[in-house]
Amino acid sequence: MNLSQALQNPIFREISKLADLKKQKTYVIGGFVRDFLLERNNPKDIDVVTEGSGIDLAEALSLELSPKPKVSFFKRFGTAMIKLKDYDLEFVGARKESYSPDSRKPFIEEGTLEDDQNRRDFTINALAISLNQEDYGALIDPFDGLQDLRNKILRTPLNPDITYSDDPLRMIRAIRFATQLNFEIEKNSFQSIINNAHRFDIISKERIADEFNKILMSPQPSIGLKLLYEAELLQRFLPELTNLQGIEEIEGQKHKDNFFHTLEVVDNISKYTDHLWLRWAALLHDIGKAPTKRFDKKIGWTFHSHEFVGSKMVVTIFKRLKLPLGEPLKYVQKLVKFSSRPISLVTDDASDSALRRLLFDMGDELEDLFLLCNADITTKNKKKQEKFKKNFDYVERKIKEVEDKDKVRNFQPPITGNIIMDNYEIQEGKQIGIIKEKIKEAILEGIIKNDYESSFQYMKELAKNLNLKQK
Repeated sequence: MNLSQALQNPIFREISKLADLKKQKTYVIGGFVRDFLLERNNPKDIDVVTEGSGIDLAEALSLELSPKPKVSFFKRFGTAMIKLKDYDLEFVGARKESYSPDSRKPFIEEGTLEDDQNRRDFTINALAISLNQEDYGALIDPFDGLQDLRNKILRTPLNPDITYSDDPLRMIRAIRFATQLNFEIEKNSFQSIINNAHRFDIISKERIADEFNKILMSPQPSIGLKLLYEAELLQRFLPELTNLQGIEEIEGQKHKDNFFHTLEVVDNISKYTDHLWLRWAALLHDIGKAPTKRFDKKIGWTFHSHEFVGSKMVVTIFKRLKLPLGEPLKYVQKLVKFSSRPISLVTDDASDSALRRLLFDMGDELEDLFLLCNADITTKNKKKQEKFKKNFDYVERKIKEVEDKDKVRNFQPPITGNIIMDNYEIQEGKQIGIIKEKIKEAILEGIIKNDYESSFQYMKELAKNLNLKQK
């Protein structure tokens, strides 16, 4: 492949010209080079490293462009960012780093390209392309990163024990890259991750969650989840999940390994959705099974109320990993809580009221719940697969029939508190809540229709029983 193709955009020639004027050796490095060589989608993020001031080079480039783009400075890190229409350019001075044992924040000194490549996490991210006029477009590859790209290998430029101990975030980044690129982590490097797993605890939970979300959003998340488990990292930040691992046997009765079952569920759902929080719901749908596991001599292994227990555990996990506590948390909790509800409605005698309640409870998340339920089918028995899928299709059809008839999805009560106060001598308070709740229950139970007239008449009956005076 002709590397000059990577630098066809005129912006690179402009940087080259300015670097030459400033007598600063300058290179494109890292992800842009890697992804170009892998022929991945046009990489947007471009890292430019220069032997000198990256901030000065960025400012000089900004002055040459029209319209003049804004330069964002991060002086603490010696970096500058320019956002263009098709690219995000980040400029940084070449540097070398040293670390203290209790922090992943390095002590930084000015350095050469060689110093900068030495500090990179993996050989495939240390690849650089020259922007210098004397060797424009030349590949600088001191660690055989190009060969590692061809062999689909992740390897550290220097001793992996130093690389991972210095900055333990690189351990989860290795697993993230292995998952996204479908690469193998070199044997010594992976063993070093295991050896340095204890260093993982100094990383902020926000950084862990950011890398973990990228693993979860990869085409086959189980690759990374298994590697995290084997490297003994997953149990350090998500023990609720690893607690599901293992099979117990009592009196000849076993239960399935709920950890590896969960990984299959996540892979299954990832074929059909890029919704991060739906993938999280698949990941956590069975976490309540570890604390609720019991053996009953009559019926075998049970996990009573694991969905309810699991939905409560979601809060703890989100707080620990600094994940958003607003709508994403509520969404994941809801799906975990109701993850087994549809299967209970498979029978022909499942009442319309039960179907209405599922519609009422799930609202706009109903389709996502059925996507989760279908992903939860991991049996390898073809006949059982077909049976389970037919069961869920059956429930979906029944729910659609009820919804077409009763319109209770995203239910809005036909009778509001204002309507009650307009008709009776009553102030806003407990009694109004009682009346509205009873009307809602009557609709869900099929006692009255979901319309204003039926609800108004029912309100009058309730008011009479409560001895309310009409206005």
